[in-house]
Amino acid sequence: MGVFVSAISGVLIILIMIALGFILARNDWFDSKMTSMIARLVTQIALPAYMVSTIMEKFTAKKLLTTLPDILFPFVSMFLLYIVSIVIVKLFKIPKIHSGLFQSMFSNSNTVFVGLPVNMALFHSPSLPFVLVYYMVNTTFFWTLGVYLIQKDGVGSEAAVNWKKTLKKVFSPPLLGFVVGVILVLLHAKLPNFIMQDLNYVGGLTIPLSMIFIGISINSVDLSNIHFDRSNFLILFGRFLLAPAVMSFLVIPTGMPTLMKQVFIMQSAMPIMTNAPVVSRLYHADSEYASIMVAETTLLSLIVIPILMVLVQKI
Repeated sequence: MGVFVSAISGVLIILIMIALGFILARNDWFDSKMTSMIARLVTQIALPAYMVSTIMEKFTAKKLLTTLPDILFPFVSMFLLYIVSIVIVKLFKIPKIHSGLFQSMFSNSNTVFVGLPVNMALFHSPSLPFVLVYYMVNTTFFWTLGVYLIQKDGVGSEAAVNWKKTLKKVFSPPLLGFVVGVILVLLHAKLPNFIMQDLNYVGGLTIPLSMIFIGISINSVDLSNIHFDRSNFLILFGRFLLAPAVMSFLVIPTGMPTLMKQVFIMQSAMPIMTNAPVVSRLYHADSEYASIMVAETTLLSLIVIPILMVLVQKI
């Protein structure tokens, strides 16, 4: 019972911040420019600072070298989900205009705007190193194969990987913050106290702004457009049932730390990446379909997360 109460408390922390963003957006506090500014502030400023400060405070060189090889597990999990998504597209006759977007959303999760705050609320700061390991793989997977699949759905756009743009997206500010933090730890470098405090203050914006952004995003979706058809149910099945099941199958038999197993399972079951509608719009794919699925999975994750939290505590 204590575990369930802890899970509910963690989710309530997140839900209250999301509700704040939703209420403020409902009362016209934010226009599209300000919403974009919040997303950029999180991903380009706050999160990189958070990465550097937390890695330097929570990691040692030895811990880094033992943790990074476990990057294989998220990669294998996402690749297996991608293979399953191909089979589902053919078996359930997903429309061709949605097939690539379906596969991308089926395979990738929202590791920053939802995954990071969820794990910090449920497992606290010791979970962060493992969140970052999962984030590295998820980001790389989405901006390479995921974007290529969405391009395939685009009207009048030829699916191809622009390696210059792809590398720029993969080596985004958060990932560069991660890399900088790793290098500093491996070199046993120490930053001056005032810089570390600045990084902590700026990085502290990450979680509340992420949750407020999700609330704004939910407000921007016309809930009357939300519906559940075969394609929607299959994505919900992939995100909330199959993904954590596959990850559990991969990590539970291993000797990795229990907390890493729990974080990987939770991260695998997060909602769809908020980048999916943006990329869909860019390549003239069905961005409305992507937006609806982001809203549906984000809202339903508020039910799934406490249930999954109780289950992973039994590992």
